[in-house]
Amino acid sequence: MSRKQHCRAALSGDSTWFVAQLARAKHLWTVLLYSSAYLSVVTVIEVGIAMAVLSLPLSPAPAVVGLITFAVYANDRIADVDDDAVDKPEQAAFVRRHEDVLYVAAALAYGLAIALAMLGGPLALALALLPGAFWVLYASDWLPQLGSRFCRLKDVLVVNTAVVALAWAVSLTFLPVAFADGGVTPAVALVFAYFFLRSFVDTELPNVRDREGDREAGVRTLPVVLGLERTRLVLYAVDAITAAVLAYALAAGYLSVSVALALGVGLVYSLVVTSLLARYADRAWLTVAPELEYVVVGAVLSLVALG
Repeated sequence: MSRKQHCRAALSGDSTWFVAQLARAKHLWTVLLYSSAYLSVVTVIEVGIAMAVLSLPLSPAPAVVGLITFAVYANDRIADVDDDAVDKPEQAAFVRRHEDVLYVAAALAYGLAIALAMLGGPLALALALLPGAFWVLYASDWLPQLGSRFCRLKDVLVVNTAVVALAWAVSLTFLPVAFADGGVTPAVALVFAYFFLRSFVDTELPNVRDREGDREAGVRTLPVVLGLERTRLVLYAVDAITAAVLAYALAAGYLSVSVALALGVGLVYSLVVTSLLARYADRAWLTVAPELEYVVVGAVLSLVALG
């Protein structure tokens, strides 16, 4: 074999290896996306942000919330697989194909989360159980017993998003506080308000892509009821309230300038994503993009800490 042929063979081999790695990476991302596992990684970062802002010691709290997130959203994907087939057929097909595995994995994840939460005492255990209880109230057909014309909290405009935002804001804020045996201070209340407002936006933005399936299922979300432009204005308003909360926290001395800057950068990122809402309403990335706000915030906080 000539030198030229040898080089071509080497390049061909390198190219084949690179293509294979890309295929593996794509497959891994598909599993993380469709199973909801990527959300677990994001919530671990969120809890880390809360702990950094509140100067809390290291604890199992990030692992607990990450495991709970996977369990709740994996079960939600299984429960909503028929509705998701309208707007997200590939995800629905994945869930149907791996339903048994997802169900077992979700059960094991929640069980492990509860076991870890017990290390933090009764309050941490109660907070770990809370998201599961919220999900049952959110997704199950219990409202008719109360004489309501709605079947689930999930069907009720604004209430559906507020319930999800409340469940995660409580877990993200108070679980690490419980592990640290801390109390509810003004700083903790402000962090809770921040996560509630951010979770509201993070929940409604993916609803943009799901609007056709939600409309058919009778789920009243902002994009279904108000349309895309009015939904964008509402989310701008929530972002504005978040900015006001951060400004107050900074002025009152509950946030340092560097932390406020990191959270502010994340807020700017959110505003950019919201501004693209109507133009890219049916793109798959609109489901993932809102959650990446915390990756941005975590990266900025890490740079500040290193600098």
